[in-house]
Amino acid sequence: MWGVSTLTMLVLAGILPDFRLQSADGDSATRIAVTAAFGAGAFGLLSALVWPLLVRLLLLVPALVLGLLVFFLNGALLVLALRLNPAEQGDAAPETAVVVAAVMSAVASATGAALAVRDDDAYRRRLYRLADRRRRSGPAAPMTPGTVFIQLDGVGHDVLLDAVGKGVMPTVARWLGVSETDGETDGGNYGGNDGESAVGGAAAGRKATHRLTPWHTDWSSQTGASQLGILHGSNHDVPAFRWYEKDRGEVMVCNRPTSAAELQRRAVQATGDGGLLTLDGASRGNLFSGGADELALVLSIATRRRSRETRSRAGYFAYFSDPANSVRTAMSFVAEVGREMGESTRTRFRKVRPRVRRGGLYPFIRAFATVVERDVVVASVSGDLLAGRTAVYADLVAYDEVAHHSGPMSRDAEKVLERLDRSLALIENVADHAPRPYRIVVLSDHGQSPGETFRTRYGLTLGDLVRAGSGLPVPRRARRTHSGAEARAAVRAALRRPVEEGREQYRPSRPAEPVVLASGNLGLVSFPDVPHRMTKEEIDARHPALLATLANHPGIGFLLVRSESHGGVVLGPFGAEIPLDELDENPGPLADFGPGAAAAVRRTHSFPHTADIMVNSWYDPAEGEVLAFEEQIGSHGGLGGAQGRPFVLSPLVLSAPVEGGTELVGAEHIHRVLRRWLREPDGPQVPVEAQPERRAA
Repeated sequence: MWGVSTLTMLVLAGILPDFRLQSADGDSATRIAVTAAFGAGAFGLLSALVWPLLVRLLLLVPALVLGLLVFFLNGALLVLALRLNPAEQGDAAPETAVVVAAVMSAVASATGAALAVRDDDAYRRRLYRLADRRRRSGPAAPMTPGTVFIQLDGVGHDVLLDAVGKGVMPTVARWLGVSETDGETDGGNYGGNDGESAVGGAAAGRKATHRLTPWHTDWSSQTGASQLGILHGSNHDVPAFRWYEKDRGEVMVCNRPTSAAELQRRAVQATGDGGLLTLDGASRGNLFSGGADELALVLSIATRRRSRETRSRAGYFAYFSDPANSVRTAMSFVAEVGREMGESTRTRFRKVRPRVRRGGLYPFIRAFATVVERDVVVASVSGDLLAGRTAVYADLVAYDEVAHHSGPMSRDAEKVLERLDRSLALIENVADHAPRPYRIVVLSDHGQSPGETFRTRYGLTLGDLVRAGSGLPVPRRARRTHSGAEARAAVRAALRRPVEEGREQYRPSRPAEPVVLASGNLGLVSFPDVPHRMTKEEIDARHPALLATLANHPGIGFLLVRSESHGGVVLGPFGAEIPLDELDENPGPLADFGPGAAAAVRRTHSFPHTADIMVNSWYDPAEGEVLAFEEQIGSHGGLGGAQGRPFVLSPLVLSAPVEGGTELVGAEHIHRVLRRWLREPDGPQVPVEAQPERRAA
């Protein structure tokens, strides 16, 4: 690596006019080479010794700003390295030093990675050194196996199978015992019994280590509801991604730190349990803490006062303390921005449909989710494994963010899955060198359903339709609805900017006007001037045309409202009105949404903060398409299609998630399964009874 860095410095000195390695009078080739070697060596030593100290001093700097400072700090180290040369022959202009340092760091990083890949022994020695350092700095890790849960946000069960069949995710294919020829032969269309996908196995000529099991989300098929249920055991009273609470006069938004903290508090109060990770756990990149002591990039604590225990920037420090990592991530960030701009331009020129706007800040938000957040979370998980932590739960949001804007089955989304598979392989390699054995569980919180937006198809938003049905004036032009993708809140939290979604006007200008909110293809209509949940009879008396306008619109699948005579009813086109307790015999407008739809609707009806009118979009069971009320062509949040069918990929050494043909239904069921796995004989002995949450000071 020293030799490559020396050659790089010589090449740059020949190219850049403001960078020299010789005196003004000229020097021999030997002296120039010696100067380059000395400069490269000094720069490498300074980077290794000084850079971690600089990053620790800059912990208060926002993460993305720190990423930009990498270039300038590296340039300063290069100038210092040249000045340390006893012959004082090297020199560089400040702006040139930044370029030289960036190129040298990138080359060093690439060289190190190439050497590690080509030499397995060198790679193992590096991991052993890291593991030994962790063991020396902390207590000895127990020999019982730990468990790491990796959440691939938004990846549906069928999307995963399709990626395995196409050879996009070789690591997952190997775990499932699928050979490349299997994927090429049948396209990944594997099936099994007892609610599981029996993939590969003996027929593939490769021994499987994991089983793949689909599960069904609640009506609110989005990260807030799913992850709250998975980590804390209760997602009761989470009817959507965003909803209006009349008793508090406030809109709750799952990816807003204040709302996430309140939802976590309610779940802990309801269960009496701190969460899945209360026993020596770590929570990385999640909306909620799960009761973990070790937290990084966790949204529910983003509003807390930072302390050594709660500083969510530990993940950033762990990653950016390596200057080569910093430069590589910064350069990958720039490349991802360019890739998004190119793909967006390509779809626009080819007039690909469906399509949404992908300009403004979106390319940078996408690059943060697919590069920065991914790299930092994977590095944090690697550190947790080498530290021997008992339970780790991490969320990778890359696919979800790209699929929202490019489509769940798009080329962009497929490339993201390929990179996520490499991240799983890296975590697996680190686990092999951890001080204790680890079981790797991969799961998703929901899927995504394709389809164009409601506004694109009909030229008006759900809010416009509600206003028309209420006899209120409708704007001449339909305004775009802000996308609620999770990565936006993560970016704002990293920059320490308020995550209040200022562009959305939740509170109407007049108290009598309805509040209309969108969560993927799920809409919520509330009347803030009425303190209780309105009944169908009250809504009809106030706005006689509203419910009929919504129920008969071709873009609406069904409505849920409270009824004075039946408790709750589902409304559909042509006057369909089915009481909730009769849905099993007569599903009516729910027939196309599958057998579990009735139970999901009944459960949401029981929530205290369910909206006055719950609106689920039209769904085409043949194509699996829905109509998003947000600006997304891959959406989730309601019923219909792949959004409600995520997966659990679990090691065979763990007990089967379900037995006897039963199905996994709801995030709370997933929590019970994961807790059971943590209690199994070969794993850490997590108490069966509830554990109080351990709160940081």
